Amino acid sequence: MDFELPEELRLLQRTVRDFVEGRLQPIEAQVEDDDRIPDAVVTQMAALGFFGLPFPEAYGGAGAGDLGYCVALEEFGRTSAAFSNLIGAHTSIGSMSIYLGGTEAQKRRYLPDLAAGRKIAAFSLTEPSSGSDAASIQTSARKRGDHWILNGTKIWVTNGPIADVVIVYAANDRSLGPRGGITAFIVEKGFPGFRVGRVDDKMGLRGSYTGELVFEDCLVPEENVLGG
Repeated sequence: MDFELPEELRLLQRTVRDFVEGRLQPIEAQVEDDDRIPDAVVTQMAALGFFGLPFPEAYGGAGAGDLGYCVALEEFGRTSAAFSNLIGAHTSIGSMSIYLGGTEAQKRRYLPDLAAGRKIAAFSLTEPSSGSDAASIQTSARKRGDHWILNGTKIWVTNGPIADVVIVYAANDRSLGPRGGITAFIVEKGFPGFRVGRVDDKMGLRGSYTGELVFEDCLVPEENVLGG
């Protein structure tokens, strides 16, 4: 069995390693002190395709697949986890939720901007009263006409304070629990009733933005239901 990486992934590996060593490692301390990744660095990461590595080119991705994505994240492990957290939360659980569970229309609408890094994604599950127990979600979703109304609070959402698109899990029927009583939604920054709450000031992993997301009669269109 051949465990060698194909040439295109070796090239990706070298590209990411050079960027990490030349651009990211020198600013590790600055990011930790400022609790912020400079905008210019995020722009460079986007220009190199790092926000869309596993996704097909048809959706604006780099077409590197899961293996290429893993190879890149391994190289990002050479520097502060703030950088890999930004990419990981955006890609692995934010954008990937749409890629795996979205309709074709949802993929066409959201993935090109997400893969290009023009928009940042997040994934919100954890809540103050239920932790990360998906079966005990308290955030509610109620259907009204051609919209859903979300009410509740999510906490410790990586990328939450800066996200343009958030995957939100809410209970539409608590009597059913996880067996048909929970729905995922694609919520955009700017939807009525959606706001960022407290931004966490952490002891470590500074520069990786985490915070609270609040939904107060948040209005979500029916077409933004993810996965049924």
